[in-house]
Amino acid sequence: MKKRVKNFFRYRFLLEELVKKGIKLKYRRSYLGILWSLVEPLLTMIVLTVIFGTLFGNNEKTFAVYVLSGRLLYSFFSQSTTATLRSIRGNSAMIKKVYVPKYLYPLSSVLFNYVIFLLSLVVLAVVSLVLGVFPNVYTLQIFIPLILILVFSFGVGMILATIGVFFRDMEYLWSVILMLVMYTCAIFYYPDKLLNSGKGWLLELNPLYGIISCFRDALFGEMMNPKTLLYVTVSSIIVSVIGIWIFYKKQDEFILHI
Repeated sequence: MKKRVKNFFRYRFLLEELVKKGIKLKYRRSYLGILWSLVEPLLTMIVLTVIFGTLFGNNEKTFAVYVLSGRLLYSFFSQSTTATLRSIRGNSAMIKKVYVPKYLYPLSSVLFNYVIFLLSLVVLAVVSLVLGVFPNVYTLQIFIPLILILVFSFGVGMILATIGVFFRDMEYLWSVILMLVMYTCAIFYYPDKLLNSGKGWLLELNPLYGIISCFRDALFGEMMNPKTLLYVTVSSIIVSVIGIWIFYKKQDEFILHI
């Protein structure tokens, strides 16, 4: 363990460069550049609020904040896991030529998306204040789900990065799975009716929904549900441990399949 920590710090500068490279490549053909990370969630919020606010009769002024908060967290999870899925095959040329700890590639994919995600939270903060959602002491809890979604996304990403090397169709399958995940995250609808209908397990089993729920509680100045927080914390840690274990177990075989 000590050797691995020492090895991590040895390559920390390469990790920083990979994160910078990821951000640059993401916006290399965009006129707005990284500003798009602020504009895109705002435009998405407006569209979703207008459409689903009308369809479901949600006329609350804060519905836009509810939608935007869920959309931002889901977008980070979706983009980071998709990037990690491609990370090993996408860097196959470097892996074949130079020794670099292979975990740096999926880790950098998660981190550069996390940096962009944190920047997009500026939009959420502004929209919240404009629409009357003001911070209080419970808002300080918000750092917990922000850490959990990073840990959870990294764990899922490590699993996908490993599978993606041996099963290339996973990239297409994952896009379908992400759609199912999105609809069980209550991004643009209130989950009350579903939770009370006997089908609430569809949401409650989804750790991402739990993280989003905890984030929203903190954002709206409420105490996070202890059971939900415990579940998503344990789930995130377990998924990360499994992801790291699978990755390390199979990484020596990557060279034979990329």
